[in-house]
Amino acid sequence: MTEMVEVMIDSVRVSLMSPQRVVILRQKDTERYLPIWVGPYEAESITIALQEVEMSRPLTHDLLKNVFTIFEGKILRVEIVALREDTFYGNIVTEMGSKVTNVDSRPSDAIALALRAHVPILVSTDVMNEAGIVPEKDIQDEAPASLPRQETKPLPAANKESEDRLSVFEDFLSALDDKKKDDGGGGKEEGDQGGEEKPKKKPKK
Repeated sequence: MTEMVEVMIDSVRVSLMSPQRVVILRQKDTERYLPIWVGPYEAESITIALQEVEMSRPLTHDLLKNVFTIFEGKILRVEIVALREDTFYGNIVTEMGSKVTNVDSRPSDAIALALRAHVPILVSTDVMNEAGIVPEKDIQDEAPASLPRQETKPLPAANKESEDRLSVFEDFLSALDDKKKDDGGGGKEEGDQGGEEKPKKKPKK
């Protein structure tokens, strides 16, 4: 069985220069982070759940949770299990009766559902070792001083403590954006079959 670490959502951030959003996952009990770039609609759904906003009608992720409830299914946890070709892959682990099933999912959808079901978010240690970052070390090692600064700001879900701590990500994210432009923006788009959110870097240890 793949070893997992539990993470929590530290912040949802928006780039002022592009429509993309960044969900920052933080490993519990340590200052190691996993940035996952998601679309604006998925980021909005995650933010709504973080803020516990009551909607007049159910959104897609609310509907999915309601379907599980109606059919007496249980969401046990969600997992980010793999990183292949700059693409994250996730699972929603469910239980119906005595049967446990892994449902293939984009990480953004899995995270949005986990917030509504109040279940843990787990990340494979292999994924965390490959794409996780320790901000102070990685900014010093990987962000070229010559790259222009691209500002980011937190969406309303982020609190002041989170915003202050994650300000160190701004130069790092700027460097990753420029690298993506130089590389031609490779990776699958979210709408592609089987495509997930893609990271902006794959650290080489």
